[in-house]
Amino acid sequence: MDLTALLLSRLQFAFTISFHIIFPSFTIGLAMWLTVLEALHLATGRPAYRVVFEFWLKIFGVAFGLGVVSGIVMAFQFGTNWSEMARMSGPIQGVLLSYETFTAFFLEASFFGILLFGRSRVAPWSYLFSTAMVALGTTFSAFWILANNSWMQVPVGYVVENGIFVPNDWFKILFSPVLWVRFPHMLLAAYITGALCVAATGAWYLLRGIFAAEAHIMLRMGLYLAAVLLPFQLVFGHLNGEYIVHHQPSKMAAIEARWHDEQPASEVLLAWPDVENRRNLFAITLPPPFGSLIDSDSLTAAEVGLDSIQPENWPPVLIPFFSFRIMAGCWLVMMMVAWAGSYLVHKGRIARSRSLLWAIFLGFPLPFIATLTGWFTAEVGRQPWTVYGVLRTADAMTPFLTARSAEISLVVFCAVYSFIFAFGVFYIYRLLRAGPAGQLVTPSDTAIPNRPMSVVDGPVASGPHHAGAGE
Repeated sequence: MDLTALLLSRLQFAFTISFHIIFPSFTIGLAMWLTVLEALHLATGRPAYRVVFEFWLKIFGVAFGLGVVSGIVMAFQFGTNWSEMARMSGPIQGVLLSYETFTAFFLEASFFGILLFGRSRVAPWSYLFSTAMVALGTTFSAFWILANNSWMQVPVGYVVENGIFVPNDWFKILFSPVLWVRFPHMLLAAYITGALCVAATGAWYLLRGIFAAEAHIMLRMGLYLAAVLLPFQLVFGHLNGEYIVHHQPSKMAAIEARWHDEQPASEVLLAWPDVENRRNLFAITLPPPFGSLIDSDSLTAAEVGLDSIQPENWPPVLIPFFSFRIMAGCWLVMMMVAWAGSYLVHKGRIARSRSLLWAIFLGFPLPFIATLTGWFTAEVGRQPWTVYGVLRTADAMTPFLTARSAEISLVVFCAVYSFIFAFGVFYIYRLLRAGPAGQLVTPSDTAIPNRPMSVVDGPVASGPHHAGAGE
């Protein structure tokens, strides 16, 4: 086995999946919000809801396309870099990923065409139904990906036959308690990401003094939704911690930088873990039993330290330790901003608080950072296992893969993805800067189904003097 090829393959997969997850974490929540906007427009008849819908539909279309393009590479890597994992776990993972294609991509693609080109061709209720189906498709996509990943985290419902993981109980796989705390956790993260990005856009417009009506809709709906969902995210985050305590003690020990068994346990808030000497430097620590209470909901529970685990089964300590704290810190800041912003929106004073508007606008990267660091905690903390406890990452790699091949593919992926990201972000920025059009937007006469991007080629209002659609 080429250890350099293994490292490069891990870096490549980490890079591509980190790049890819940015877009689903945005579009899943945005698709559901579009459904709510369309329903509000039908219920109230307010033109502003329609204008905001058409505006965000363009952005959703671009982000959705970028997510699909960046996600296709995931499946190829299973064959090129991780063929042993594909061979051994294919009867389970292959089925789960196929279900994602059939129930998610097909559903999204079919009804997304209606969203782009069918506004004038279908009844209003049918258009709303199509919007809901796109949102449902994105949710299905998240479910099947989390089902697959949760099985890798805590494998259940299988037997080993001739070195192959064969499913013997799909009910256990699809209704694993681990899946049903991880899936809502990811879904909430996507909804919060969409809500705060929408709110940040509204804050940006108010700071620039444009699109006032649409900006207030974005701020009100985005901040209210985030303020409601963020406490629930804390609950599901805690439930995720409970499964880690019971099923992945090495990951929890790394997250807590806990070197020795403790009963009851203390809680390290901040420190610099000194892995070589198995100690924490500059530690800010809560005394016992805070660690037991936070990790196990008990005042007397025993918590496992890394000293009780064989060193070859340790995950890298620094990454899960710091990434978890970055994620928690982002959550805390988002909560403060969402609650303060919601209060001022309720009082009708949000437009006068420029400092808070700046905080809302500049805080738009926080949900993306929280999502990425959450995944880093989960995936790096799982090491050195690909399928926890039964298949090591080193044994999952393609046996004949060379460092040279891995290096070339890593460089190519980084270059291509960087170009795609730069193009996509720049295009989305242009759409955001142009803002919602004053008139209701319909595809131009040149928009055709085999050129989906043509739907956003029509004229858009970009001048700073546009005041937005009427209330």
